[in-house]
This record gives sequence, structure tokens and C-alpha cells, in this order.
Amino acid sequence: MSRRFPLAGLLRLQQLHEDAAAIQLAAANARSSATRARQKAARLELAEMPSEVVNAAALNSVAAARSSSRSMLAELEAVSAENQVRTEQAQAAFNEARSQSVRLQKLETKHEARVAAEDLHTEQTAIDEIASGAWHRGRGAAGRAGGAGGTGAAAGATGSAGGAGGFGGLGAPNSAGASAAQEATGGAKP
Repeated sequence: MSRRFPLAGLLRLQQLHEDAAAIQLAAANARSSATRARQKAARLELAEMPSEVVNAAALNSVAAARSSSRSMLAELEAVSAENQVRTEQAQAAFNEARSQSVRLQKLETKHEARVAAEDLHTEQTAIDEIASGAWHRGRGAAGRAGGAGGTGAAAGATGSAGGAGGFGGLGAPNSAGASAAQEATGGAKP
């Protein structure tokens, strides 16, 4: 298995798309906020206009100001509706980009978990091989030590020599039995 996530380039590209979508969403939200602030200011301005008039000229100017404020509010409402649509589109684009990034990030997490599991398996296999080799070496050394022991070999040599008539029935040692016993005990005479 590849140590590097094979879709890393695609993940990075998707994260760049997500960042761009987040920037567009932030800009759309800022435009909406600015439009709402302008609407609020226009409404306050309209509410603060004097309603008392003293002559016809003042009445005409108040009517023109109110008409202008109302048309500005209508334009701001249209801009606000357009900004709302753009904000929703930007939010949808961001959500889509985010979901794509999350899917790829989940794949990356699974890949990293598989690589980690593979590393642990490889490490465990190596540990098992080392332990198995040490066990087999220890078992072989114990078998060689038990089979080459001086006492067991000397007794076996004496016993086999005696069985073949080592003492010849008269109490005199057989020369073949004596030499085998001598070799087994390291050359010492019995």
C-alpha cells in the first residue's frame, strides 16, 4: 500500500475550492449586512423627517424627500433580495465544497488508519520472527546440551560395553568397553 494518500492533490484542490467558496460567502454576507444597515439608516431618516409644514413650499419639499426616501428604500429592498439570493447561492456552493472536502478527508483518515495498521502488522511480524528464532535457537541449544552431557554418554558407553560382554563374565574389563568409557569421560581412566 502506498504510504502517501493517493488523493492528496485532489484533497488540496478541494480545500482551495472550499476556501474560495468561504471567501465568496463572507463577501455575500458582508454585502447583505451593508444593505441592511443602509435600509435601517434610510428608515430612520424617513422617520425623523418633520411632519409639520408651515407653507406650500415646505410641503412640497417634505413630499419630495419622502418620495425619494421611499424609492431609495424600494431600491434597497430589491438589492437586499438580490443579495439574499446571492448569499444563498454562495452558502450552497460553500456547503457543496465543504462536503466534498469532508469526504476526501474521511478517505484520508481511513488511508492513514490502514497504513498505521499495516505498520503495526509489519512490526508485529518482525517481533514474532525474532521471538520464534530465539525460541528455536534456545530449544536447539538445550537439545545439544542434553545429548552431549558427559555423565549420560559415559553411562551409555559403559552400559553398551558391559552388555557386549564388557566384563567378560569374569570381572575383567573388556578393552573396547574401557576405551569407550575413557573417551566419554574425557580420557580419565576408570
